[in-house]
Order: sequence, then structure tokens, then C-alpha cells
Amino acid sequence: MENKTQKKVILSGIQPSGELTLGSYLGAIKNWVALADEYDCYYMMADLHSITVRQNPADLRRRTLTQMAAYMACGLDPKKSTIFVQSHVPAHTQLGWVLDCYTMFGELSRMTQFKDKSAKNADNINAGLFTYPSLMAADILLYQANLVPVGDDQKQHVEICRDIASRFNGVYGDVFTLPEPFIPKVGARVMSLTSPENKMSKSDKDPGGCVYILEKPEDIVRKFKKAVTDSDTEHCVRFDRDGKPGVSNLMTIYSAAVGKTFAEIEAEFDGRGYGDFKSAVGEAVVELLRPIREETERLLADKSYLESVYRAGAEKAGYVAGKTLRKVYKKVGFLPR
Repeated sequence: MENKTQKKVILSGIQPSGELTLGSYLGAIKNWVALADEYDCYYMMADLHSITVRQNPADLRRRTLTQMAAYMACGLDPKKSTIFVQSHVPAHTQLGWVLDCYTMFGELSRMTQFKDKSAKNADNINAGLFTYPSLMAADILLYQANLVPVGDDQKQHVEICRDIASRFNGVYGDVFTLPEPFIPKVGARVMSLTSPENKMSKSDKDPGGCVYILEKPEDIVRKFKKAVTDSDTEHCVRFDRDGKPGVSNLMTIYSAAVGKTFAEIEAEFDGRGYGDFKSAVGEAVVELLRPIREETERLLADKSYLESVYRAGAEKAGYVAGKTLRKVYKKVGFLPR
């Protein structure tokens, strides 16, 4: 069933299981802001997904609110996009259960993320971790989303969502829009500062590899000064993703922060050492993130405003999701209330 509104629908969300990173901002949230005029956008705090790994309840509540404030500080306007907390819309878990019954065990067992997370949390391989893709499919299908902004590592989740939706549609007719993965061309792929072969992640074991968008300026500068460059002998700032992954990662970050091309960056640091370059990247990131940190702190001081935003978001999201859920319930044969 194609969405009847003129604008295509986009849905995305980030788990509040840790602080938002520079990678989250440059690779995802910064691009979301640019989509708001062109698309009907739904952005959620994916708190239901975060409890597949044990969370401290007070921390989860704090991070959920902080993440929402940070979304807005990064430029997401609640008047243009629907910003909501996933657990505030019961239709997510209601449709998630129905889709569990249309998702095959073999499909779930092949999911790369299940294998990865099971290896990292061997003492807590729970059913939620296994059926996570069915809930993610419900997140997407409830809003008849046409596009889902994802990184390469999440494309598999959109593919299984399409498989589940196609299976359901095959039995009951056109109930769900089949979503497409949306990989923004301008999204910077930010890697760890200490192991540049890995993506920057809030679950990184080495805290020095990850920069958080609300981090203190002095801590950001210190992390960049310690960032891995390369063991080559030429010590020049040149973009070469395979040969110089550390320097190339820093160039990607600097380019995103100051808007210069790689050629311009190479010219700027020609004949200067890595020390100068790392300091410059650190300072550029501090200035990039300063207004976001200050605005997040301002918003967090106004709890009643944030509450009004997430209540309005839940109401709008709940209305749209409810329409899809009622149709699904009718199709599978549930008696109406």
C-alpha cells in the first residue's frame, strides 16, 4: 500500500543506550535535518530496542531525554518532524508480536547483528535480542515508511523488513509499503580515533576512540591529540583510506567540520606535521559541537517544554501507527474492541 500523502515517509531512530557520538551526528543526525522539508519524517528514541542489553533504569531515562534534546539542538524541528519516544507508542510492540508470527526462525538466526551481540553479551542472549528485527520491522511498517536512513551495517534489517512485509502482503493483500534503505550521499563515515578500521561506536571498549557530541571541549581536544595517525615514514596529510586509515579518518572529520575538500586540507597542512593537524581537527570539532552542547543544556533546563514535545510526538505517531495496526488486526482476524 503506497503512502497517500505527497511527501514520502522516512523513519529512523537511535537507541539511547549510550551518549550520542560525533559519528552519530555527522553520519546520521546532521543529514536528517536536511530531509525535513522534503519528506514526512519520524525520528524516535528507540528505547524498546535498548533493553536487549541490561540498562540502568535511571540512566536510560536520563539518556532518552538528553538524546531528544540533542536531536533538537542538532537542528531537528518538532514542528517539521515527528520526534517521539518509541515506548510511548504501544503499537510498536503490538505490531511487533504479530510480525514475530510472520518471521521465520531461520531468517532471524542468520542476522549478523544477533551473532555479534550474542558474542558480546554471552551471559544474556535473550529472546528480544533474537526477535529484534521483527520489532524493527514494526517500527518501519507502522508508518508506511518509504525510506529508512541506515548505515551499511543496518541494510540487512531493512531487507528482512521487506521480506516480512512481502510475506504478510502475500497473504492479506497490500497492507504495508515496502521500504527502501536510504543511504545519504553526504553522510560522513566516522571511524574510531584509536582503531580507524572500526566505526566510531558508543559501545567501543576504548573510550579514547569515541567522541561524544556533549563532551567537554578539553576532553575532545585531548582525544584528537592522542588519535592514531599512521606508521608510515612520510608523515604527510594525504587521503588514502587503505594506506593511511588514521589520517584519512581525521581528514573526513575535518572536512565535515569545516567544509573543506580533501585537496584543500592537503594543501593547508602541506609541510606541517601530524601534531599540528590533530590539534586543528580537535579545535574544529569543538567549535562544531559547541552550539549543540550549549543548546542541549538549555533545552534540558526546560523539562516542561521537552515533555510537551514528546507528548505531542507520541500523539501524532500514535495516530498514524494506530491506523496501520487496526488494519493489521482486522486482516489477521482479531475481534474489534
